[in-house]
Amino acid sequence: MKRLVVIAHAPSSNTRAMVDAVLDGAGDEAIENVSIRHVRPLDARAQDALEADAIIFGTTENLGYMSGALKDFFDRCFYDLVDKTDAKPYGVFIRAGKDGTGTRRAIESICGGLNWKPVQEPLICRGQWDEGFLDQCRELGMAMAAGLEAEIF
Repeated sequence: MKRLVVIAHAPSSNTRAMVDAVLDGAGDEAIENVSIRHVRPLDARAQDALEADAIIFGTTENLGYMSGALKDFFDRCFYDLVDKTDAKPYGVFIRAGKDGTGTRRAIESICGGLNWKPVQEPLICRGQWDEGFLDQCRELGMAMAAGLEAEIF
């Protein structure tokens, strides 16, 4: 059984719906050999990342950056993960009021420092709320879990 952990900050009902959609997609009935777990960033520990076969990060765009909660996870866990998790596959979804590029860049920089491998194009849900974001999140979760199950990454 492969393990997919979703480390996502969901401070609003919309971002919680995005997390739920990612979990829904990852838990699709066609995917049988992947366990999925959501951990809030403030509750996440290095062990969560060490035990995961792949990770999906979710965050809001806050002042052109990732949420403080997700940054806190990286601050607390970076040195416990560096050189122990090379090539860890990861994906990202961002709820961005503006453009999300600063948030994306920050996550990619930290994950690059960990030598992790992005396996999906980052999903940046920009602008006013759109119910279509949920379909995109579902697709991200499903693609990550299916890729993990098929040992594509």
